[in-house]
Amino acid sequence: MIEKRESPVHELLSIRDYLRWATSRFNSEGLFFGHGTDNAWDEAVQLIMLSLHLPWDSPPDLLNARLTSDERRHLVHVIERRINERIPAPYITGTAWFAGLAFHVDNRVLVPRSPLAETIAQEFQPWLASYPHRILDLCTGSGCIGIACAHTFTDAEVVLSDISADAIEVAQSNIERHHLEDQVRAVESDLFAGLQGEVFDLIVSNPPYVNAEDLASMPAEFQAEPALALGSGADGLDFTRRLLSEARQHLSDNGLLVVEVGNSWPALEATFPGVPFTWLEFEQGGHGIFVLTAEQLDLHRAELA
Repeated sequence: MIEKRESPVHELLSIRDYLRWATSRFNSEGLFFGHGTDNAWDEAVQLIMLSLHLPWDSPPDLLNARLTSDERRHLVHVIERRINERIPAPYITGTAWFAGLAFHVDNRVLVPRSPLAETIAQEFQPWLASYPHRILDLCTGSGCIGIACAHTFTDAEVVLSDISADAIEVAQSNIERHHLEDQVRAVESDLFAGLQGEVFDLIVSNPPYVNAEDLASMPAEFQAEPALALGSGADGLDFTRRLLSEARQHLSDNGLLVVEVGNSWPALEATFPGVPFTWLEFEQGGHGIFVLTAEQLDLHRAELA
């Protein structure tokens, strides 16, 4: 018989009380952190402050504020959900942050976490040869990468593309959230099938790239995300191979292709040993993102076909 845990609602009164309690529970229950945080305290801050509709960086004195009974019950509920269901905190709060911007997320899309945020802030320098007037965010999910690009390149037209109709709905909601309807549009497309005849100066993609072995062993929190956006065959490169064979047709002569393949980067280099992938380095952590110019794609067309 499973012992029912007594609710702490009558003992925990302040925001600080709940932050401490949640942190202890998260540590004792062995949760995995990898969707915007990397430790129990930061996870508790994200979950609790957003659940209370408060900024995560609120003044420290606010943490001593006492909560209403309804607020206390709600916090116990969301903390227990995080523990029992093993779902990422942003799916509970409905909000994730990327490149300093807030995005709506739910289980139709991945939780934003790409190190590409750092590259976008640097305007893709020194690899981007000229201002990108047309940008494609391929496999857009929530739309976070493309929308961050739109904030950085304010005169650019940005297209968000995804094979998932559900993801396109989420991306469209984020276009509207950031009031970018005149600059950004969302298109349902399997790779370039729905973008025939369109050419871009910058193509950025965070496609599915997890290999079968890694996918099977991922923590439960990742299993809550859409499998379509994670797995890509035995070596994680099914989609990326297609992308590399077709990208040049949709890239301008001075264009740049930027693709995230994560832990599948050794398999990619082994598959295309003659292709001069440039692997980006990140001050804030991350790996497995390459850039190729249109010229490089031309020079290695036969190998990539």
